[in-house]
Amino acid sequence: MRLTKSTDLALRTLMFLAVRDTASTARDVAQAMQVPHSHLAKVAARMQHLGVVEGRRGRGGGLALTATGRTASVGWLVRELEGVGDVVDCEGDPPCPLAGACRLRRALREAQEAFYATLDPLTVDDLTASPAGPVLLSLSSP
Repeated sequence: MRLTKSTDLALRTLMFLAVRDTASTARDVAQAMQVPHSHLAKVAARMQHLGVVEGRRGRGGGLALTATGRTASVGWLVRELEGVGDVVDCEGDPPCPLAGACRLRRALREAQEAFYATLDPLTVDDLTASPAGPVLLSLSSP
């Protein structure tokens, strides 16, 4: 299984925000993550919708991790960011001729759920424990 670039960026952004004492502007986060600001802005909007990031306007504003963001399951976050779906598209155009008798689809679903189950007990705080935290702090100093 492979995560989308947006999910990867969302997780890295959450980790970055988790180690910051103050809000960080989207531009600062984008610069630290070495991604275009427009891409980070879309990801930040999605994370705000999920309630894991808060966006504040004005002086002292920026992006900040919410309490929910600190304690949310990484498995839940990845499920929400990736969306529900099979690893392969068996009903695509054209549909797979093996769909009625295939055992692969079920095996892939089980593997996908095992992947998420491995992430379920982890939180963003877990991901930022040492040695990751100090490295994240060194990425950018606005």
